[in-house]
Amino acid sequence: MIPSAPGNSGSSTRPYLIRALHDWCTDNGFTPYIAVFVDASVRVPMEYVKNNEIVLNVGFEATTGMKLGNEYVEFKARFGGTSRDIVVPVDHVIAIYARENGQGMAFPAPTEAHVPSAVEPPGGEAGPSGERAAPAGGLRLASTDRPAQPQTQPQPADVERDAGDDETPPEPPAPGTGRPSLKRIK
Repeated sequence: MIPSAPGNSGSSTRPYLIRALHDWCTDNGFTPYIAVFVDASVRVPMEYVKNNEIVLNVGFEATTGMKLGNEYVEFKARFGGTSRDIVVPVDHVIAIYARENGQGMAFPAPTEAHVPSAVEPPGGEAGPSGERAAPAGGLRLASTDRPAQPQTQPQPADVERDAGDDETPPEPPAPGTGRPSLKRIK
């Protein structure tokens, strides 16, 4: 192991936290979801992207060949019955949480996000044009014991392995009161 030099903060903790929360979800029977900031460096089905964000089911039942690396999250998943390769740079993962209870962790959006007028991920799939980047704050954890304010939670894309049916996945249940949960704050 190479000791870190003064001023060197070491590698990012984000991939380690993503793997740890993915393991926690799996060990407790929860379904891990990731919220992803989408720009030209992300390979996802663009037809499921809204406001430069997509939410993906990254449970082992919904994916094939899952690799939670230090640089990329890579796997195959079915969208509308078609298997697709998904490649997400780790710094574009803006949250990971359990679908069933909303518990998880949010991360800052990438600092050098590049969103061209027509989003085109590697692989040549053209995305919707004219989209603007999401606010730099992205998602954050909020306590549910504050007065209710109109807030939305990202909706997951249809990422089921047996995608013979094109049903939308069920919405996550509302988290219990008094417990922290993942909420989108605008």
